[in-house]
Order: sequence, then structure tokens, then C-alpha cells
Amino acid sequence: MEPFKPRSGRHEAALLHLDVWEENESVTAGFSTRNGGVSASPRNTLNTALHVGDIAADVIANRRRVAEALGWDFAAWTCAEQVHGNRVHAVTAADRGRGRLDRESAIPDADALITNEPGVLLVMYFADCVPLYFYDPATGAAGLAHAGWKGTVADVAGETIRAMGETYGARPETMRAAVGPSIGACCYEVDEAVMGRVRPLTGRLREEFGAPEETFYKDGGNGRARLDLKEINRHLMIKAGILPSRIEMTTWCTGCRTDLFFSHRMEKGATGRMMSWLGKLKG
Repeated sequence: MEPFKPRSGRHEAALLHLDVWEENESVTAGFSTRNGGVSASPRNTLNTALHVGDIAADVIANRRRVAEALGWDFAAWTCAEQVHGNRVHAVTAADRGRGRLDRESAIPDADALITNEPGVLLVMYFADCVPLYFYDPATGAAGLAHAGWKGTVADVAGETIRAMGETYGARPETMRAAVGPSIGACCYEVDEAVMGRVRPLTGRLREEFGAPEETFYKDGGNGRARLDLKEINRHLMIKAGILPSRIEMTTWCTGCRTDLFFSHRMEKGATGRMMSWLGKLKG
């Protein structure tokens, strides 16, 4: 069953909510679509990123729409400058609101944000890469990560889980995780330059889990392969100690559904960005 679900309401911003978490945990979590905003083509309409050439005032208006739809104060919106790496930043109360109005104030060079502060809305931006979500009910620690192929190879998933343990005492066996809407193996064909970096990782995962090669990619010949970043990241979560039964997996593919999502691959880079969000509710 798809865990990221649309929710009807009076708000224009079209959002997908991670319902099973919102129903059972003290968090709000989900993923935006491309619809319900004010940005003009080709970033129409709910572009939430400032780095793609959009009009800044339109991006801020879109961000405010999302915050309003979530019932959150826009001042809580906290984000980073993502660089396709694996650095994790622990967000404190002093970081609350960084990056919401401009790139200069965003947390620098981070592809994962973690916090145990209620009232902080963690946000990351996507247009095919894999959004990863983490929450530990035992400690109240929460985290988001951004995993393109480079971040996946660098194990940003495992780094986030370990950082939550070191910083907040979160144990993987009590944590929940989710893999959000992103490009699927159906649409994500890569060349040998990428596969040369990916194969050592998938080889280790195949050996550890006894998984066939097709679990992680399908060889297309001529040095091409269709890569399943979602499944690789799910296995990295399990390798880091999260129980398979506590991982939610999306079925949404951003490449297949450009009516609903921005896709850097399918739109040849001329597009906007969706956002993942995760916030602890105040008690």
C-alpha cells in the first residue's frame, strides 16, 4: 500500500502525507507535488527551491502556501544547501528558520538534517533524487536525508542513522524510516561512469543480503543499466540496523508522473523542485 497519500482540503498546495506516521507519531511528514503554487513554466507551479532560476518572491510564496497547508508557522521552515554528499547537520533551536527566505542563511553543505527540537520543520529539495525519512519514537529524534546516486554511494542513509544515535541516543531497532517519491528503475538509466561507482556498493549489499543483482539494477547492455536507488537505500537502512518491517516504501516514480512531480531527468534539467518535510509537533 502506498504510504504517501494525497489529502483533500481547502488549501491549494497539493501535498502527499506520510499518513501512517502522522496517525501514529507526534510528527508531520510528507512530500510536495508540483501543483498548487504560483511559479511560471517550466517550474510550474509549486516550485519550492531557490536555486533553479525561479523568481524568489514566487518561491517564498510557494513555501508559505505549504507551511499554511501544514498548519505550521513559516518561521519554523529550516533547510540546507544540498551538495550530493553525506554530511549530517544536527539542527538546534538556534537553527530554526535558516534558509527559508534566502540561500545565504541556509545550513551549508549538508545532505541530511537531524533534530530533537519540537517546532522545527526540516525541509529538503528534490527532482528525482531519493528523500529519506527517519524518526525514533523512543527519543523523539527526527531526520531527513537527500540521496542521489552520489549520496547513496556515500551511504548518507547510514550516516544519518548513526548520527541520530550519537547525537540523541536513538537506537536503529526502535527507529522508523521511509523512502519517498523519487525516480524509479523504470526511468533511471545510467552509464558505466555511474555504474563503476555504484557496483562496489551493490556488490557488498548482494553479498551481505544474498540478493540477486536485479534487486539493485538491471543491466541494459552497452554499458547502460537501470538503477533502483530506492531499493539500494532501503537495504542501506537495514544494514544500519533498522528493521525491514519499520521501513515504508513509496511506489511513486517522479519520472513516470511528470504531471504530478518535477523530474530533472525527464525534463532535461529545466524544472522546479519538490520538498520533503518532517517536523516534531509541540507537546
